[in-house]
Order: sequence, then C-alpha cells, then structure tokens
Amino acid sequence: MITAAYAQEMAQYNHWQNSQLKGFLTALSNEELTRERGAFFGSILGTANHLLWGDWIWMSRFDKGQGPGGGIPESPSLCIDLAEWLPLRDQIDQRTTQWAASLNDEDLRGPFTWFSAAKEADVTKPYAQCVIHFFNHQTHHRGQLHQMLTETGSAAPVSDLVFLPEEA
Repeated sequence: MITAAYAQEMAQYNHWQNSQLKGFLTALSNEELTRERGAFFGSILGTANHLLWGDWIWMSRFDKGQGPGGGIPESPSLCIDLAEWLPLRDQIDQRTTQWAASLNDEDLRGPFTWFSAAKEADVTKPYAQCVIHFFNHQTHHRGQLHQMLTETGSAAPVSDLVFLPEEA
C-alpha cells in the first residue's frame, strides 16, 4: 500500500509545514489566535492544539511512547498559548521524524491494534492505513488553519507537497 520512503517524505513534509506555520502563528496577536471562528475546534489556537494532540496520540500508538492524555474534546485546550505550544510542536515533529526514519517496508505490512477512546474498544486496522490516516489528518487540519490565517489577513504557508524543499 505504502512504503517506508512515503512515511519518511510525509514526516519531512509535516516538519516543513509546521515550521512555516509557527512563523505565521507567532505573527498573530493572542486575540487573533484565540478568537472563535466557527471552526470545529473553535479558534486558530484550538485547531493548532487539536492537530498537535492528534499527532501526539498517534505517535504514542506508533512508537509506544508517552501520549498527550485527555481525549478529542479536551484537545483544543492542550496548550494555553503559543509559548507552551511551540516547543511541544517541535518535540512531536522530531519524534515523528525519528519514528519514520526507523521504519522499513515490512513494518508497514500487517495489522495494527490500539485502544480507541472514541470507540471505547480496541481497534485493528492495517498498519499502512493508520499511517496514511496520521498524515492525512495533519493535512486536513492544516488546511483549516490555512483558511483561518487567510481570514485574519495573513499570508498562509505554501502547502504544495511538490514544493517541499530538499532539506526541509
């Protein structure tokens, strides 16, 4: 279905996207970051928090490391501000890159089981499908952030995968 090289490229893309995003977020006032925008996770910061929470929960499943605690309903309040969010974003991006670098194609074959708090049960799906979901979830919520940034009058990050720098 996918290869380890795919996961590694997507981890690089994730890092590049989040690196750009940090610059745009830090240029906003706290009022702009926390303003209710009618998005599923409310504000720009709420959506950025949910994105970070989602990355962290999936990484804890993949690498068996520490997870974020809480569930989807609490995810928009993961970090109270950017001062808390920025270093945690870097930490989870580094963890994602390290995990992806450790994969080989064989790792992506076969089932993957985790406990889903949303389903209140163990769930088993193909590992490759879970990895695709992980990266797709990031892209989905960064698209929401892109829209909200545009609404603030800000420019938004370049998001085209084909423009991923060689050394992102």
